[in-house]
Amino acid sequence: MHGTHLPLRTWFLAAHLVATHSNGISALQLQAKLEIGSYKAAWLLLHKLRRAMVNPERDPLEGMIEIDETSIAYRTKDDPVASGAGRSHDGKLLVVGAVECKGGGRPGRVRLAVIPDFSAKTLKGFVASATADGSTVLTDAFSSYQGMAGRTHLPKTVGVMAAHVLLPWIHRVFANLKRLALGVYHGFRRAHLQSYLDEFVYRWNRRRHYRVAFDMLFGIGLRTKPLTYRALVGRPTVAMV
Repeated sequence: MHGTHLPLRTWFLAAHLVATHSNGISALQLQAKLEIGSYKAAWLLLHKLRRAMVNPERDPLEGMIEIDETSIAYRTKDDPVASGAGRSHDGKLLVVGAVECKGGGRPGRVRLAVIPDFSAKTLKGFVASATADGSTVLTDAFSSYQGMAGRTHLPKTVGVMAAHVLLPWIHRVFANLKRLALGVYHGFRRAHLQSYLDEFVYRWNRRRHYRVAFDMLFGIGLRTKPLTYRALVGRPTVAMV
C-alpha cells in the first residue's frame, strides 16, 4: 500500500471481496463495485492482493493425496485457441493439482501449479514440493509418476472407468477451476495463470473461514515485497495504484 493513491477503505473492501467471494471476482467487477476510476488501477490492486495469497511458510499437503494433471485452452486477445485432444499441448495451458483426502470423504487443502510439460521430472518435482514425506499419493497409471521417492504411490488404472470416479476430488477441483475461468475471466491468459491458480487455492483452503481468509491476506501482505506495474507487464506504468 506504500504510496497508494487509493483510499485505505478501498483496499480493505477489495481485500474482503477477493478473499471471501466464493466465485472469484474480476478486475472489471472490482472496479464497478468499489467505483475505482481506472480499470488499470483496479487490475493492479487485484494482482497485488493475489501476490499476498501464497504463504511462504505454508506446510506441504500430507496424508492421502490425489494428484492429476489437466489442460485449459488459453485465451488470446480475440478468442480462445482451439486445443488438441488428450495430453496434447497444442493451444493449452498445462496445470498439475493435488488435494488432501480427509476422513468421511471430505477434501482438504489443495495445491495447483503451472507446468511446462507432463514429463516425469516436472510431475515428480511438483509432488516433492507440494507433499510431505511419508504421504500416500493416488494417481492414474501415467508412467511419469512412477518411482516417487519418500511417498507411497498407489496408481489406479483408468480403463473403461471414468477418471473422475477413481480420483473424484482432484477432478472436482479442476471442474471448479474451469468454471471460474469461463464464468468470471472468460478464459485465462498465459502471462498471469499462476496468480489465478494461487487465488483459487487461497479461497478453497479457507472457504469455511471467511474471517481468517481476510486476516491472513493482510498478514501475508506484510511480508510480501512491493509489486509494481512494471514488474507485472515489463513496461512503465501510466497510472499506479
